[in-house]
Amino acid sequence: MLAGDYGRSTRKAMEILTALGTIYAADRMVPVASVQIAGVSFDNLGEAGLDFLSEMAAGGGQVCALTTLNPAGMDIENWEALGIDADFAHNQQRVIEAYAKMGVVTTCSCTPYLFGNLPHFGEHIAWAESSAVCYANSILGARTNREGGPSALAAALTGRTPRYGLHLDENRRPGLTVQIEAALNGTRDFGALGVAVGRAIEARKEKAIPFLRGIPAATVDQLKSLCASIATYGGLALFHMEGITPESARFSPPDETLVIGQGDLDEAICSLDASLAGGEVDFVSLGCPHLSLSEIQRVAALLQGKRVRKTFWITTARPTKRIADQMGYTAVIEAAGAVFAVDTCCVVAPIKGRFKALATDSAKACYYAAAKNGFATRFLPFDEVIEEALK
Repeated sequence: MLAGDYGRSTRKAMEILTALGTIYAADRMVPVASVQIAGVSFDNLGEAGLDFLSEMAAGGGQVCALTTLNPAGMDIENWEALGIDADFAHNQQRVIEAYAKMGVVTTCSCTPYLFGNLPHFGEHIAWAESSAVCYANSILGARTNREGGPSALAAALTGRTPRYGLHLDENRRPGLTVQIEAALNGTRDFGALGVAVGRAIEARKEKAIPFLRGIPAATVDQLKSLCASIATYGGLALFHMEGITPESARFSPPDETLVIGQGDLDEAICSLDASLAGGEVDFVSLGCPHLSLSEIQRVAALLQGKRVRKTFWITTARPTKRIADQMGYTAVIEAAGAVFAVDTCCVVAPIKGRFKALATDSAKACYYAAAKNGFATRFLPFDEVIEEALK
């Protein structure tokens, strides 16, 4: 590949990977079972990023492993209804076409594990989206570093990634016990836990993989919320949760202990649930990370026979939306005036300036709403987000 026997795009991809391997002192390459690529929204890529993708596609690159995409900047099929500019839509389509030419599955979602890109325990993969990376490492027990868009694409085109970082046993050991002494009642609370733990990890001189104790049970939806927030606020790609995550039984709890109490959880919630200074929420969004089918079912149940009064985005993967269509959930939700924003989300869509205040159950969405778009935020439990849309 490096010699150019498989074409110029594959050679460029292997050049990227060997440079990474040299930097991180990898001893060899390992095959990857799947890839998930970030750097899909034209809002993030820009023309320079699109030029790189177009060049790789023109060079004959073809993926060697199942490869899916992170959310794009718009609903690929329904962008006009979401108020997306036509010029942006044209450029976003060019991005999708470049990936498709290379054999990438152009399903755009941050939860690929919910619709078929589901690696098994111990498999080496190359994923790029922060919450998905954390979920794959922690909840599935697969092995991936937090790839950038170019290195993930390079892994897809070669079927390889350098063996370093979280691909190695010794780098997956926990270094800090986190004792949870707080009530966790839903996705909002698990997101707040990620904020509290992430900020505590960030404040340390040396980062450590946390070993969480004191959580008796957690659903898939709660875990994906935790993964998104702990990655956003702590930069973490892996944690262990006693009795729940598959590698937790391999380790004894580290001696050093951090206690997260109810006060810490409440403080995290308050820090994201900002005062609107006399204004009101004008944008409501659920689905960061993308909603599961069970969450969409819950939305439909709470909106049955009602009418929303604010812009309300339901963001999810297209395969999940199609099942929701079959089950009748979509019709109920759309009859209530909410809008499905498939393939995209409130983090990567070009919506700066369109709204003033966001209500969500996602700590990650709160972070980017403030940092990227300048929105005020209400950080609410899942059901209360829906209630806010009805006010």
